[in-house]
Amino acid sequence: MRRSMVDQARSAHRRIFRSLALPNYRRYFFGHAVSVVGTWMQRVAQDWLVLDLSDSAVALGISTALQFLPTLLFGLWGGVLVDRLDRRRTIMATQAASALLAAVLATLVLSGVVDLWMVYALALCLGMVTVIDVPARHAFITEMVGPDDYVNGQALNSTVHNVGRLAGPALAGLLIAAAGTGAAFVVNAASFAAVLLGLALMDPTQLRRVSAAPRAKGQARQGLRYVWHRPELRVCILLVAVVALLGQNFRVVLPLLARDTFHGDAQVYGWLTSALGVGAVLGALASAARERVTAWSLLVWAGAFAAVNVVAAFAPRLSIAIALVVALGVANISFNTLARTLLQVGVEPTMQGRVIALHSIIFLGSTPIGGPLTGWVCEQWGPRAGLLLAGVSAGLTALTVLPQLRRVRARRPAGRRPAGPGPASRAARRRG
Repeated sequence: MRRSMVDQARSAHRRIFRSLALPNYRRYFFGHAVSVVGTWMQRVAQDWLVLDLSDSAVALGISTALQFLPTLLFGLWGGVLVDRLDRRRTIMATQAASALLAAVLATLVLSGVVDLWMVYALALCLGMVTVIDVPARHAFITEMVGPDDYVNGQALNSTVHNVGRLAGPALAGLLIAAAGTGAAFVVNAASFAAVLLGLALMDPTQLRRVSAAPRAKGQARQGLRYVWHRPELRVCILLVAVVALLGQNFRVVLPLLARDTFHGDAQVYGWLTSALGVGAVLGALASAARERVTAWSLLVWAGAFAAVNVVAAFAPRLSIAIALVVALGVANISFNTLARTLLQVGVEPTMQGRVIALHSIIFLGSTPIGGPLTGWVCEQWGPRAGLLLAGVSAGLTALTVLPQLRRVRARRPAGRRPAGPGPASRAARRRG
């Protein structure tokens, strides 16, 4: 029995980390792991810097909104560019630009000349880089791994992001307390060297390159039509839209929860954000073991996200709030990973950039609206109201799309399998 348990554990380990067997993915994975820690350190430091400069929840929402406004305005055209360009070289360019912006912000803070409008301007510039960087990075997963491992590759990528969410805020809290926010920006600027090195060391001949989409008129609209005429993708986008708009404004709610509700400082904010990261890592690892994804599973996790937010809104003590934020992290990353995967499994390769860009428009581009709105709600009724807004909106949307998914299931031919590779395709890959 003990041997059987050991064998099962080994099998689960291989299933969860199977994409790391691919050298190119492994190089990207570890380089990105270093970079994303720095990115989360900068996010915490920037949020705290804005609060120090303004003492305003609305200003915090505006700074977050400016970073994602370009995605809302230009995101779909960013996806068109990703479908036309070499994805690896595109990511190298966007990561280098992000490093430069972090270095500029560090210089301004350390020299003592930083003002709120400067933070706003640099957040907007970073947002312009994000327009191309985000769809390029998500679409690049499909060049590093085969279709059988899309779910796994996306989930491991989410694991990296959320290990960074776990380590970055905790390190940022300590570093800000010891040396100020400028030091966190310096660390972030330096951390981009790791992902750039990983990309440079890749073997381009081992990438599953996608043929570049030819230049043509109406390619952005073509991406919209592509998603609209596929019911499960349409439901996915609607769920992502509401959850992203009203439910995932953690950078607005959590610092206010730390300061105003639990009377803490930057370190308490770091604890809450790290708790979100702990849950996200657990959720991402569980998602990595999945081999299939359906709109139904996405709906379940949307409901879980709604329920945890509502319960967390009534947490009486910091310790209970931290535990509930861990659960919130599990639900949040499970929902996000399944949504991104559902929008890539079965999508034509030449459409991947535009489809994932549409996701980015909804997921990130909604922040310019949702961030200030959530900030206003929190200013009027407190940060607990921000959690209630997230939970109620996600729950009502899940109930709204339920009948449509039932109709899709009723029309599906008997025996048709849900999205994702099956045993036959995996066997064919091994034979190849």
